[in-house]
Amino acid sequence: MSSMKEELMNKIQNKTAVVGIVGLGYVGLPLAVEFAKAGYKTIGFDVQSKKVDAVNAGHNYIGDIVGDTLKEVVESGALSATSDFAFIKDVDAVAIAVPTPLDKYQQPDISYVKGSTESVAKYLHKGMVVVLESTTYPGTTEELLKPILETSGLKCGEDFYLAFSPERVDPGNKQYKTKNTPKVVGGVGKDGTEIAAALYRNVLEGGVFEVSSPAVAEMEKLLENTYRNINIGLANEMAIICHRMGINVWEVIDAAKTKPYGFQAFYPGPGLGGHCIPLDPFYLSWKAREFDYHTRLIETSGEINTSMPEYVVDRCMKVLNRKKIAMNGAKALVLGVAYKADIDDYRESPALNVIDHLIQEGAETKFYDPYIPEYKHKGVVHTGEKELTDELLKEADIVIICTAHACFDYNRIQKLSKAVFDTRNAMKDVQDRSNIELL
Repeated sequence: MSSMKEELMNKIQNKTAVVGIVGLGYVGLPLAVEFAKAGYKTIGFDVQSKKVDAVNAGHNYIGDIVGDTLKEVVESGALSATSDFAFIKDVDAVAIAVPTPLDKYQQPDISYVKGSTESVAKYLHKGMVVVLESTTYPGTTEELLKPILETSGLKCGEDFYLAFSPERVDPGNKQYKTKNTPKVVGGVGKDGTEIAAALYRNVLEGGVFEVSSPAVAEMEKLLENTYRNINIGLANEMAIICHRMGINVWEVIDAAKTKPYGFQAFYPGPGLGGHCIPLDPFYLSWKAREFDYHTRLIETSGEINTSMPEYVVDRCMKVLNRKKIAMNGAKALVLGVAYKADIDDYRESPALNVIDHLIQEGAETKFYDPYIPEYKHKGVVHTGEKELTDELLKEADIVIICTAHACFDYNRIQKLSKAVFDTRNAMKDVQDRSNIELL
């Protein structure tokens, strides 16, 4: 073992290593808190001064951080935040957890990763380990990060270490959080893998699975979410077919999942939401074209899922037609704009596109979400209703359930509404179904 590797490993094991986290969002902040709780001095970085100020004040803005945990680690001095990239010169390990969205052409936008890496490179020093956590295409760590970091004059594997370890964050999941979710690590060279794996093992309880390269770790992350994308696409297509045949797709799925092997239940809905599933397959499709391969299955499932908001509005139009009400001028109320139940995250939420389509069709559209009073979509700020009043439900020509929040009183919604279109089977326990139509 080289003296540099030995020194860094010792710092990791005895928790004298200083850890930096670039990006204090849904991935970075919970990770920073876990490192601080484990006994590492941790410094978080974000370009948004509001986030930096909130962290330094101990004010939590991420739902997955429990109670006063953030306040406790800040007050103890274990965690602090900054907007000055010069902090890198004081850390031994840095994890990059910045957004990797798609651009308007549905191609990977890795500008945040590139910019963060360039800033890290300015302050890179010997004996550091750099880990990328942002979801991206296979090859990013070695083809993009490594050359940028080596502009510092330092050589990867000799002067510093580099690895990829994909984030696994599921906002609102009651069972699995950052601390107890298994971690995959693939480093540039054996030493890079061992050092990054040791760092995470000292903090997380879910276990660390080492792979042979960053590319393997990058690809496995895309496989995880492409698997879900395709299976949700299948569920959505089954929902369309079942509706045409007059069959309840939800009952079909409930029956199928009684099989104890070879089947995992996925459910239809108004489309895909969140920071991973709607985006990650496009990273793989984009990269596959470099190797002269067309990802037919992935792109077909993407087309199905992307078309669901329009399908929902079309179904609502037919519900209204049966009541001799035109969509143009109809009063539509959307319940829930979060991308999943019981959270305040609306990133890529299909409800936003449902609302857009309703407005385009001329419907007088309102929304209510107890977790999201307003949202910004395509440059426009949409403000929701403050309360779900009896009058609001009664005056709507159609109520559309896009997010199955547990706090909604579905029996009350059914009793007061003229018509309900339920995209989530949220009203499965409501007895009177005379005015309910399922996706």
